[in-house]
Amino acid sequence: MTKYCYSFLLIFIIGLFTICFQCKVFAQITTVTTSNIKQQIDQHNQDIANLEKEIANYQSQINTLDTQANSLSSTIKSLQLTQKKLADNIKVTEAKIADQNLEIQDLSSKIIKHTDTISYDKKIIVNTFNSIQQHGDISIYNILLGSKSISQVISSLDELGILQNEIYSHINDLSEAKAGFESSKTSKEKARANLIALNKQLNDQKAVVVSTAAAETKLLKDTKQSESQYQIIMAEKARLKDNFENELLNLQSQLKNNVDPNKLPHTGSGVLSWPLDSITITQYFGNTSFSTANPQIYNGKGHTGVDFRATIGTPVKAALTGVVSGIGNTDLIPGCYSFGKWIMVKHNNGLSTLYAHLSVQSVSVGSMVSTGQLIGYSGNTGYTTGPHLHFGVYATQGVVIGPLTSSKNCHNAIIPVAPFEAYLNPLSYL
Repeated sequence: MTKYCYSFLLIFIIGLFTICFQCKVFAQITTVTTSNIKQQIDQHNQDIANLEKEIANYQSQINTLDTQANSLSSTIKSLQLTQKKLADNIKVTEAKIADQNLEIQDLSSKIIKHTDTISYDKKIIVNTFNSIQQHGDISIYNILLGSKSISQVISSLDELGILQNEIYSHINDLSEAKAGFESSKTSKEKARANLIALNKQLNDQKAVVVSTAAAETKLLKDTKQSESQYQIIMAEKARLKDNFENELLNLQSQLKNNVDPNKLPHTGSGVLSWPLDSITITQYFGNTSFSTANPQIYNGKGHTGVDFRATIGTPVKAALTGVVSGIGNTDLIPGCYSFGKWIMVKHNNGLSTLYAHLSVQSVSVGSMVSTGQLIGYSGNTGYTTGPHLHFGVYATQGVVIGPLTSSKNCHNAIIPVAPFEAYLNPLSYL
């Protein structure tokens, strides 16, 4: 071996040993941390599974109550079960937030590891080239002059090749570490976005709990826990609701029909997605459940949309990408029994969709929403005989969103109104 190759190779090996020892120690620390994080995530997942069993049990009891006659006792019991279910939903979200934070922590460790690996490989390469510069160039000419025989020349060239291969190997390691760094960074950014969404969801769920508790308190106060008083209140709500619908019918009949059917999607095209994860229809469009035989017929009588079973706090999702064109809350006007809290989304295919009786609205007017995006939570606001989601589909050309200045019971209430022809059967597009 020539003195050049021997010196360079020795320096390289010492530097490599020192730096790799540091890498090994750091890798062991990272492995322990990652293992601990995985154990915590596994525990959270088990907690989530247990909570989801409790939630399913509460939901089953609520569904049973829904089949019973509408009474004060069943309504109170349903509200109490709903609050327990919502509390478990919050715990599930909190566990998911904890998991997301642990994932971010793990990804942060990986980023540090990749960063240190890049630093170590750079040091090896820089140290090696610095040594070469300090001791002179290794060239075939120098090897030939410093060698006593052909065999020594061949041996020196082999050692030089080993040195070069080691340098190339660490250059490749550097590239892989960089790719790992970029991948971990991308995953971390995605995890942070998920964390923001989960925190927003948690705040919304807490708002649902507050509104549900307030509804129970108000119900107990208004009825004085008397069944007869409860039935009187429900009858009065129904009367006021009928009065408002008569006013609305008169307004609808006065609106000019400017709906061009050619600008609407074909029925049966399935352009809309279901607004809930679990679908049970409790009331159809039109006068009867058989109205689907004449899917687009609405003459001012019957139901203007489709009702889905949805307990308070059920996530409601946008049926199609669009822009939020209106938001309102008819409960702000005493004696106005209508949609309660509602959201309308305008789509670019001539349709607009309505989501009513919500407990929480998670979007604002002008917001862009995508298909399947969470936009609110179902509730029991407005006039209802129980929690559900009212889902309506309109021809955008005919929809007017504005205050009802001529209404007696809902004066200045903001709701969407349209001529008869603009009310479309949701099942024609789902």
